[in-house]
Amino acid sequence: MTEYIIKGIQHAFYLIFTANPDVIEITLRSIKVSGMAILLTTLWGLPVGIILGISNFFGKNIIKGFFNGLLGIPTVVLGLILYLMLVPAGPLGFLGLIYTEMGISLGQAILITPIIVSFVANSIELVENDIKELAMTLGAGRIEASLAVIREAIGGVMLAMIAAFNRAVAELGIAIVIGGNIFVKDSALNTRVLTTAIQMYTTRGEIDIAIALGIILLSITFIVSIISNIIQSKLT
Repeated sequence: MTEYIIKGIQHAFYLIFTANPDVIEITLRSIKVSGMAILLTTLWGLPVGIILGISNFFGKNIIKGFFNGLLGIPTVVLGLILYLMLVPAGPLGFLGLIYTEMGISLGQAILITPIIVSFVANSIELVENDIKELAMTLGAGRIEASLAVIREAIGGVMLAMIAAFNRAVAELGIAIVIGGNIFVKDSALNTRVLTTAIQMYTTRGEIDIAIALGIILLSITFIVSIISNIIQSKLT
């Protein structure tokens, strides 16, 4: 067994360093799909987080509690709900998103929306009072003061984006239920990503390629986090 694992690790690094076409294709698709998920959730999650952070209104804590409660939602359950919505017989079946890259991106975007909203709102609230009072003391209006608060909270916003991307790229439930782990050579219909491929190759006993993809997945999350720390240090 030990020899089997060692050989698997050795061949895994061989597949990585020789740029195995299948490994590269699956990796690039994962980055593309999760990157699109970040773009989508930024459209609605970022504004909601900012509004929750800088505003005070009745029911604010209820809304925040709702998003906080969704942070731990099982991805396979969310995948099932979306599947029932997106299948041809479902209410959103006309969109044709089931078993597509965009379908996975949409599912991941919904999954990571609570991360963006909660992290951004909390980051803004941590700096809001002091910065807003200082800005207004210096003659800034309400809008200018709110913009100053958002600028001061940019580090927290970056952290939210990184946490959301890492959550998206590492999830399995949505990718396998909505995407179907489809792989057809030289086809535009492929939906196999890192997590679904790792699950499949492990089940098949092809431990070398599973390890290779696992190493790449860990590397992506570490690299993204390091880049985020560098950007945060520059901004602050």
